[in-house]
Amino acid sequence: MEPLRQEAEPREAGLDPKTLARLDEYLARQVDDGRLPGYLLSLARGGRVSHLTTYGHRDRQARLPVETDTLWRVYSMTKPVTSVAALILVEEGRLDLTDPISRYLPEFAEPRVYVSGEGAGIQTRPAEQPILVRHLMTHTSGLTFGFYYDHPVDALYRDAGLEHSVRPGADLAQTCAEYARLPLQFEPGSQWNYSVSTNVLGRIIEVVSGQDLDAFFAERVLGPLGMTDAGFQVAPEQTGRLAELYGEQEDGSIAPVPGLPLRGRPRFLSGSGGMVATARDYHRFTEFLRRRGELDGVRLLSPESVDMMATNQLPGGVDIHTHGSAFHRQPGNVGVGFGLGVSVVIDPAVTESPSSLGTFGWTGAATTTFWVDPRRDLTVQFMTQVRRRSSSSLYPELKRLVHEAVVG
Repeated sequence: MEPLRQEAEPREAGLDPKTLARLDEYLARQVDDGRLPGYLLSLARGGRVSHLTTYGHRDRQARLPVETDTLWRVYSMTKPVTSVAALILVEEGRLDLTDPISRYLPEFAEPRVYVSGEGAGIQTRPAEQPILVRHLMTHTSGLTFGFYYDHPVDALYRDAGLEHSVRPGADLAQTCAEYARLPLQFEPGSQWNYSVSTNVLGRIIEVVSGQDLDAFFAERVLGPLGMTDAGFQVAPEQTGRLAELYGEQEDGSIAPVPGLPLRGRPRFLSGSGGMVATARDYHRFTEFLRRRGELDGVRLLSPESVDMMATNQLPGGVDIHTHGSAFHRQPGNVGVGFGLGVSVVIDPAVTESPSSLGTFGWTGAATTTFWVDPRRDLTVQFMTQVRRRSSSSLYPELKRLVHEAVVG
């Protein structure tokens, strides 16, 4: 399959070449200063790629450049794909957003909620309501991540061997059973806390469909959308195109770090963050979302389902900053709500970066990001491979320059 290619000139698409040059210079500086190994950036207006840049290396030691067909670990950019898979089952009447998840995973039948204490002294109480499928998709389930180091329940995840979401050697079913035996941070629906919820959603997809998650993705989402290189593993013939994964060091430099075990089918199929994809693959997915559920004559979801996915679902229409747990009350979450697996701009006047109302998207742990701006008929993706130790100014600056580049 052909790699991603530029299809229109920037001016023709209403993009300012001078601003795009400033954007490319900014990103190239991150590479030249040793903060990124290399990157790919694409902007499309009306479905046509109108700016496509690659710079730097996919593997610095081997001196292999970033190419348009480079494979990237997209980590949490897997989550919107899992949401689409779940919504397919919703439209078929096999799943409902208001279903208690215990209908499919009985181990979640009696959740308990954190009250006080820590470690062996933690006090809990029975949850007042069940965890619903909707809670998983909006990250309001009460589940968490062990790597936050912010709450006593986070520590329980680490004690259970779940700091990185899965105990070594466990599969998806076994991992979800581990989540179920731990207390929730809060009453389902009462707060927003980014978590392992999408792994649980992936397991529900398996139970409802009767297929392993990778098989369901391939048959019902990736195959129909022509995402030919995307999946949970890298075939031998793809290995040479996979980008090396780097980690940010204390001094801001980067060094290679172990990545997802993508060579060979993984035992743990993570709907939260297990996918690899090329820029062409993910461009097709963003265009499917921009076109509200259809691409090249293939319709996977109704427009109404995609609209629901990209509409703020937090109670009272508040933003993540307001509804989020303490860890998430950060400047970047002001003016940003959350839909079904994607963030949604609900108040552009107060967002950290210039944005259009209704812009939606998400990021990945290796500093990848995408967004769809329906008002500007714009899709954007940025691919690199650096796991950061702390927050970075890269996303805000990237979004600011892209926003300024749209002039028509």
